[in-house]
Amino acid sequence: MPLRHAFQQSLQRLQDDVLILGSMVEGGIMDAVKILRQRDLEGAHRLIEWDARVNQKRFAIENEALTLIATQQPAAGDLRLIAAVLEIVTELERIGDYAKSIAKITLLLGEARQVEPDPQFQEMVEFCRDMLHQALGAFVKQDVTKAHEIANLDVRVDECYNAIIRKILNQISANPAQTDSASYLMWAAHGLERTGDRVVNICERVIFTVTGNMAEIDSHSSVTSHLPDRNMAGIQ
Repeated sequence: MPLRHAFQQSLQRLQDDVLILGSMVEGGIMDAVKILRQRDLEGAHRLIEWDARVNQKRFAIENEALTLIATQQPAAGDLRLIAAVLEIVTELERIGDYAKSIAKITLLLGEARQVEPDPQFQEMVEFCRDMLHQALGAFVKQDVTKAHEIANLDVRVDECYNAIIRKILNQISANPAQTDSASYLMWAAHGLERTGDRVVNICERVIFTVTGNMAEIDSHSSVTSHLPDRNMAGIQ
């Protein structure tokens, strides 16, 4: 088998593995919200354990990518693709972390029914899932136009996030005794909002792979209230 053909097959396997990891993460973030809404404590424990498999898959892809760089000396275009893979799997692993964090929030809430997740959580996670699925498709097809279109959808995720936060703050104002439980739901919503941002980062890598230009996509047309990631560390 010619060396170039073998290398192209290796690149294809690398992209296939990215799609496998992406599918894992898509399912994980959807499961996380379902578990939260149903107060499924057993499901929360399973999802926390699932995150270890996401990490293992990420590390395997990284090792495969670095081996290709070390052994094949790829040309500029192929090197950009491999570099994008390394960045994309990092973004996917972080989305997996958000799913795990939401599972931990479910455990913190326990079986208490003080505050119920707003139905808009489901709308928000479906936006995130659809964005992620389309972004990975754009990566495989090297579709720059689609990458820009997907990134712009993040505004809808932010709109859901802001609406949820407003409702939670109103709940706290009306019943301060619910502050702790309501605050946990704010962190769950924040994880989904950051998921949208991670998908935008993936879109930026798609554009970089094709054009060689790395630029930040400004997908926010309105001011969004962001909670700092560092405060989620205790939940993760």
